[in-house]
Amino acid sequence: MKRDDYLTWDEYFMGIAMLSALRSKDPSTQVGACIVNDDKRILSMGYNGMPRCCSDDEYPWERDGNPLDSKYLYVCHAEFNAILNCERGNVRGCTVYVTLFPCNECAKAIIQSGIKEVVYKEDKYANSDSVIAAKRMFDTAGVKYRPYQPTNKEKTLRF
Repeated sequence: MKRDDYLTWDEYFMGIAMLSALRSKDPSTQVGACIVNDDKRILSMGYNGMPRCCSDDEYPWERDGNPLDSKYLYVCHAEFNAILNCERGNVRGCTVYVTLFPCNECAKAIIQSGIKEVVYKEDKYANSDSVIAAKRMFDTAGVKYRPYQPTNKEKTLRF
């Protein structure tokens, strides 16, 4: 008899996104993404962080103040990194699992790359112009989005 406490596909892929978020060095917001094809194969992962060759010790992580002294002009978002990290180079028709609903800039990258579905864990900026614009573009482009339905299973990883 097989075990019955195994992870569902949604739990598995969101778990990978959540684990990826733990790589982020952002002190306030850690976001992870996992891109999966129709065959349930992981094509790519990403997390929010500084661009390659831009030291995360030299660039700012602040949220407020002069834009050039805050993280927002520098950080690459998890979804954007996952799209760029895909060695296959093609994510058309895929699903992205992401721990935070995409901003308008990531929505553009998702649409342009051909991703067909977004599964998100949190939508804490739902009322922001950025997320409202993202949803508007997803609706227009036919990109489906749905909240991840937590099952409250608890699994422990020790490193």
